[in-house]
Amino acid sequence: MAWAEPAGGQGLSMSENDNSDAAGQANRNEAAVRIERLYLKDASFESPGSPAVFTESFQPQNQVDINTSVNSQGEGRHEVVLAVTVTARRDEDRVAFIAEAQYAGLFTITGVSEEQLRQVLGVFCPTTLFPYVRECLDGLVVKGGFPALQLAPINFDVLYAQAMQQQAQQSQDVKH
Repeated sequence: MAWAEPAGGQGLSMSENDNSDAAGQANRNEAAVRIERLYLKDASFESPGSPAVFTESFQPQNQVDINTSVNSQGEGRHEVVLAVTVTARRDEDRVAFIAEAQYAGLFTITGVSEEQLRQVLGVFCPTTLFPYVRECLDGLVVKGGFPALQLAPINFDVLYAQAMQQQAQQSQDVKH
């Protein structure tokens, strides 16, 4: 399988070559992912301890929560929302800030199996959205008077594999 830029738009197409005969070539499955639109869906920033938080030096203890949701729009179109919440604590009891952003994308995905669709929605789409949500959160934090927020890259392949493994384990637990 190979991914390539399709003609006439943003996105990727995937093809699997079947060299058995010309009919096989004509009937091959051609998968495509097209990004229709990327947009900020929601954002918020809270600094419950300000202005006192600015008078003390501290090393924030950041907790990062990540969630994705998928809303089918019909005809191969899916809205994927990547929600990231960062809670920076001064200590166990005191919060310096809470920044949350939900960045969304409208993706058209065609020519894939159900399993491949789940993987595209769970890996490719969040990976595409993450740089945008990271930049949005950094801007909120800086505008809130705090140093720049440097969120590390996230490996959505690993998160997806863990979620699938957890789901398989839960279904086995239900059977027993």
